This record gives sequence, structure tokens and C-alpha cells, in this order.
Amino acid sequence: MSVNIIRPGLLTTVQDLGRQGFQKEGIIVSGAMDVLALRIANLLVGNEEEKAALEITLMGPKIRFEEDTLIAITGGDLSPTIDGEPVKMWRPVFVSKGSMLAFGVPKSGCRAYLSISGSFIIDPVMGSLSTSLRPEVGGFKGRALQAGDQLFCHPKTKMGEVIRNRLLNKQTDKPFKQAFWTIHPDFLPRYEENPTISVIEGPEYAWFTKESKAGFFDTSYAVTPQSDRMGYRLQSESTMLERTNKRELLSTAVTFGTIQVPSDGQPIILLADHQTTGGYPRIGQVASADFSTLAQIPPGKQLQFQKISLQAAQERFMKQERLLEHLKIMLRMKN
Repeated sequence: MSVNIIRPGLLTTVQDLGRQGFQKEGIIVSGAMDVLALRIANLLVGNEEEKAALEITLMGPKIRFEEDTLIAITGGDLSPTIDGEPVKMWRPVFVSKGSMLAFGVPKSGCRAYLSISGSFIIDPVMGSLSTSLRPEVGGFKGRALQAGDQLFCHPKTKMGEVIRNRLLNKQTDKPFKQAFWTIHPDFLPRYEENPTISVIEGPEYAWFTKESKAGFFDTSYAVTPQSDRMGYRLQSESTMLERTNKRELLSTAVTFGTIQVPSDGQPIILLADHQTTGGYPRIGQVASADFSTLAQIPPGKQLQFQKISLQAAQERFMKQERLLEHLKIMLRMKN
């Protein structure tokens, strides 16, 4: 079973949950920007949640399915169609051989995820299929997909076969058969055009002036066009973050959601392809429950920060994980 890339889109890569456990050797994690969307996409087609899917950014690809295929599309709404017919998201979809998947104008978010039952036949690098673009490691030849690429897939999982057989019973004249049901909004990530992101105080938070700390949470920051999977560069015309402590910081640990402040006083939020260590002061750390919201902000949009305690951030994360466990049970009962 295989899929052919007819048109690659702006940036389409193979991603899973990332290359874990190698940061001490200087190996970046990479992986999906919106991990929750990827995990749910896999569950909808009967895969284990950590399997690889395609991450599709802003301008989506055109993909031809060379065999009957069970798919799901989650994440940002990039107006997906199959053979010109709109297809719904956050549900399993059976696609007939020869059908063409394409994307249109983004309606919400900026990254969609395409999962295929069985996932891709790609050799893992350090236990992961994720594409790390700068070092050209992992994924499909270590790069974004290009026109003419062909990705081979494993056979459908046992659960995928069950889901497919249920969908085949649906009467429709469309080139695909999609489930009538979808996931309740309570289980889904929160995507907003100009969101408020919860932040824990960073290790160097006390280094900043009183005015800067207040301004950090009162300011709306624009995500600049210089942003990418490594990090969002933020810009505010009204606020420049200044320090009372001017001493240099030795390179220290950073992670997804770490907010650094370079000498120009404009924050950078580190993302999936972040470096393993950093030398800029860390004013804050995005709460992990808001990672999906953060990952779906396109360049040109704005965000604002709100302070949250470590305990509150942990409680929100645990609630999110409990909801995901509940969703797994519901999907098993559904199928």
C-alpha cells in the first residue's frame, strides 16, 4: 500500500512523538508540533498513538492513494477535500483507490495531521521516524516531502480493519466514506486565532525588572514571519524586556515551550526543533496543556501570556491526559 505526493505543499513532513532520550548527546527531539492532534489522529484509524503521521503546514499537499486506505485528518482545518468533495475532520475516513486528497484555505490553526492505518514503512533513526530538517535526519530522506515522492505503508491494523468494515457498510456516492460521528469538543485541543497562553515563571524570571515582568503578561505579541519549527520569534512595539541582572548565562537546559529573551528584549518561544541547550535567560515556560494551542498559531497572529502556578499547570496536564484515556475507551467501544 502506498501514497504518492503529487504536490508537496508548503511544508509536509513525517513526524511522530520525537527522538526521545538523546538530548544529552546534542540530538534534538523534533516530532509533531501538535502532539495531541497526532495522537488522536492515530487512535481514529486504529494505530498506536505514537505512530508517525504527516504534518501539513498552512498550504497543504496533493496526495493520491494507490490503494483503498483508512485515514483521519486532525489538527488545524486546512479545508481538506477528496476528489474535490469536502471531507470532515476528527473522524475515520475510508478512501477509495485512486482518490486524491487536497487542501485549500486555512480556516483555523496552521498545522493538520494525516494518519494512515498501519502508518509508514520507514527505517527509524534512534527509535523515531520524525523528520529533523536542519540536520537532515529521519523521516523520508531527512527532508520535507517533494512532488513525486512515494511513501509505502504497513497493512491496516486489526482495529483499522474493524473500522474500515464498518465504514464500508455506509451507502454513499462519494469517493470516500466517513464516519457520521466525531469527537466531542471537550476532548479536542483549543485552537484560537489570537490565544492566551498559560506560562509558569522561568528559572531567570527574577532577573527581569518589575516593569518588564508586568509588561510580559500585559502585552500582545505578534508571531513574526521569521518563526519556524525551531521557535516563534515574537515582536511587541510597546514592550522590551529588560534585566536588572546583566550577567551572562551559561548554556543550560531548554525544552518545548521554553521562553527565552535575547539582548533585543523580544521573546522567543522554543518549539519542536529546539536546540538542546540555550544561553538566553528563560523568563517563562509554557504550560504543556497549552502546547497544541501554541503550535497552531500562524505567523502574523498574536498571542498573550497569563501566569499560572506549577501546580495548576500540572493539574491541567493531568486533566488533559485523563480525557485522552477516556477517549481511547470510547473509541474502543465505538468500534
